[in-house]
Amino acid sequence: MKTIFGVIGNPVEHSLSPSMHNSAFRKLNMDCVYHAFRVAPQDVRGAVLGAKSLGFGGLNVTVPLKEKVLELVDADPIAKEIGAVNTIDFKSGVTGHNTDGIGAKQALEKHNIGVKDKRVLLLGAGGAARAIAFQLAHEGADIIIANRTASRAIKLAQDVRSVGNVIGTGLKDLSKLVDKAEILINSTSTGMHPDINKTLVTADQMRPELVVFDIVYNPVETQLLKEVKKAGALAIDGVDMLVHQGAESFRIWTGVEAPIDIMEDAVRCALKC
Repeated sequence: MKTIFGVIGNPVEHSLSPSMHNSAFRKLNMDCVYHAFRVAPQDVRGAVLGAKSLGFGGLNVTVPLKEKVLELVDADPIAKEIGAVNTIDFKSGVTGHNTDGIGAKQALEKHNIGVKDKRVLLLGAGGAARAIAFQLAHEGADIIIANRTASRAIKLAQDVRSVGNVIGTGLKDLSKLVDKAEILINSTSTGMHPDINKTLVTADQMRPELVVFDIVYNPVETQLLKEVKKAGALAIDGVDMLVHQGAESFRIWTGVEAPIDIMEDAVRCALKC
């Protein structure tokens, strides 16, 4: 009998996780299958406990449920710190993890980019920004969080400051912030389909030595990354983070290193269709 894995959220119809994980299961000849399950916030307790009772191997959790499941799981230290869960493991109880931050870290490492003592400008102050900020702070980065609503960036910086050097601010002096940064990470939805022509930063604000990482993956080449190429800087797209956070979930569930190249091919193929 196949072991079932899945992602819960609302909506989940366009999730790329089934394509990504099922490609990995096929490659490794594992008798497993991964499905997407639409779950409303009021039904999350029944969904998680039901999956445990039915013998699921594990779950991914996406919006708007990442914070809501926290009270249902035994959260690991990273998930507790971030205040959100994106991976649930049923091997010994109901354990919650958050792999978003490590996914971002490994996406940078894929391109031989380390963050220790680097000046990182993180755009956005939402859930993804929170996971990335904590991870990079632990890695020793010097972080400036810039958000349209400055108070949210300041609050997030205060939370993360317990583990690293972090400042929060608004977008008023964005050009100056970009000029001082060595790594720029966009964690906002700016440039995401259908608003594909939008960007917070343009080529004339960038230097060739800047590294720019956009976590948006639909489209793969966002307007921001088009601007990066014009500036002659290094562009990292959101597929890398998606795949690496998924690979970490896969490892947590199965104890097996994920076939990352296969998973990436599946995601990029799905995005072209």
